[in-house]
Amino acid sequence: MAKCFSFTKSRDWCYRYSFANAGLKSISTDLGDGTIIHCWVPKTHKPDKPTLLLIHGFGANAMWQWSELLRPFVNKFNLYIPDLLFFGESYTTRSDRSESFQAQCVMKFMETHGVKKMNLIGMSYGGFVGYSLAAQFKDVVERVVICCAGVCLEEKDLKQGLFKVNNIDEALSILLPQTPEKLKLLMQMSFAKPIKAMPSCFLRDFIDVMCTEYVQEKKELVQALLKGRKLSDLPRIPQPTLIIWGDQDQIFPLELGYRLKSHLGENAELVVIKNAGHAVAMEKAKEFYKHLRTFLIDSLPHLSPSPSNGHDIKKD
Repeated sequence: MAKCFSFTKSRDWCYRYSFANAGLKSISTDLGDGTIIHCWVPKTHKPDKPTLLLIHGFGANAMWQWSELLRPFVNKFNLYIPDLLFFGESYTTRSDRSESFQAQCVMKFMETHGVKKMNLIGMSYGGFVGYSLAAQFKDVVERVVICCAGVCLEEKDLKQGLFKVNNIDEALSILLPQTPEKLKLLMQMSFAKPIKAMPSCFLRDFIDVMCTEYVQEKKELVQALLKGRKLSDLPRIPQPTLIIWGDQDQIFPLELGYRLKSHLGENAELVVIKNAGHAVAMEKAKEFYKHLRTFLIDSLPHLSPSPSNGHDIKKD
């Protein structure tokens, strides 16, 4: 019997409606060489506003990870929210799986749409891409926020027991869950206080809708992050950088946040949010936004927030 209702598809439609209602439009741009980038962009790019690029991590698509920041930021910035390659509606026939290539594709998209300066927030895997983007395009990227992204990890860390998993195959089975049990494990590792009761039918529905496309390509993305990675090869980005981490992150342990702060020195600030896991933006939304606001808005006089605009995040 055919399934007549999908909670995941319904939720995805609601996100799509909220993005459009926030003044964004969905567009796909052919970059050539078999690469298509889908992105939510302003219906009207306003030159008097700065640009903020939101780069998602592993998971469903950009909408699911950034919906909470639409209202707080949409009146302050020209928001650009892309799907990275092999997520949402973005893909490539190219074989390059590096975060450097992801960053180049995002930058080419932004250039195609006339964006010459930007700030960015990179979440988890998106932090790898955002860091690479900041390193490659120093004159374009002005301020950087890296959230729970282990850009300072080394390939040897996996063997030396830094992570909860023992090898890359185990990590991939959790990051790319294909069974309700693996999705439950991913949720347990992502939240300090995960939801205890989640019906398997909902988990299976989410997997069927969001986790079955480009599985091999996504595996190759993770493998490319780790292969031969050394801290000594990581460039030091010059932009002012805010690093945000949950103190109970089990995906990328907090040690990697301290390592990144040490790597960048005085140019970076590390904020550790207590009682939060890898999904810190969801678990501690109000505190997360407070730090973003201080770094991205309050420090710029022309963007100082009004006493009350009704768009701040209310929940904790």
